[in-house]
Amino acid sequence: MKVAIDLFGTTFQNPVLLAAGTCGFGRELSDVVDLDALGGFVTKSVTLEPRHGNPAPRVTEFGGGMMNSIGLANPGLARTRTEKLPWIRDNIHRAHVFVSVAGHSVEEFLDLVAGLDDADGFLGFELNLSCPNDTRRGGAPFALDPPLVAEIVSGARARTERPLLAKLAPNDLDVSKTARVAVDAGADGLTLVNTLPGLLLDPGGAPELGAGQGGVSGPALLPIGLRAVSSARAATHVPLVGLGGVGGAADAVAYARAGASLVGIGTASFADPRAGERVARDLRAWRPRSGIASWSDLQPPVPDPEVEALDRPAQTAERRTGEETAAWRR
Repeated sequence: MKVAIDLFGTTFQNPVLLAAGTCGFGRELSDVVDLDALGGFVTKSVTLEPRHGNPAPRVTEFGGGMMNSIGLANPGLARTRTEKLPWIRDNIHRAHVFVSVAGHSVEEFLDLVAGLDDADGFLGFELNLSCPNDTRRGGAPFALDPPLVAEIVSGARARTERPLLAKLAPNDLDVSKTARVAVDAGADGLTLVNTLPGLLLDPGGAPELGAGQGGVSGPALLPIGLRAVSSARAATHVPLVGLGGVGGAADAVAYARAGASLVGIGTASFADPRAGERVARDLRAWRPRSGIASWSDLQPPVPDPEVEALDRPAQTAERRTGEETAAWRR
């Protein structure tokens, strides 16, 4: 099957990315993984100041996958510019790189985008709006607050011409609405989804992670990610990155059929660091039924953005009418 795909003004040699937080800044895996055999990767989330992360233990397993609470450990903006991105620029030649950025406030997101925009070595940004492990935030992630999503995305859009991915949350009860908000604010694509908040207790009743709760990933996240991608595809026209529970080519194909243009490998890389290479290789050898010759053929039709925009007032009216009817019945 032909797996190359044109997105964001460039060609991805295959649709497989390594997800943020699973490959550092690339160098950490370069002796083990052929990063240039992938479509690309997303760096660790970068914050303004260096962060040491959450207390150990930071990772634990359960029957359906893994749970982590890394706490956004990273070298900060300055060292990312002077050390991490120059290495990517000089050593990554075919894979495309997105830099993940995470802030505790709207202003921090915007400062990060502005502070990295003129650096070399990467294609675009992934706005980490949905991390469940940022204890300094205290409340719900930005992705569950649509007005804040719009503020961050529009502010980032004003500070860069690079492609912008907005990373949304798996526990969003109306992810299609949030997806539309992000796209209307200027996102060029969406990443769906981040890890799901969870808690594991040892036999004595103590949390298994040092920070208490953490983010659930692995096979248990697959149906949640597929639902989010399908919902976002029905509501938006931009490219989608499907993420959550991808362990093999069949999972990647399922994401494509749900509407994903790219797929991210996360937890599978911890069990098999070359999982991304394996999935990309198996996709090239994939023999789907007649009529499917390329990765793009697997994806459902993309909504027309002009029709999509025209439909929104009607959809709003329908929701309002439904609310009025419900109120009358009460």
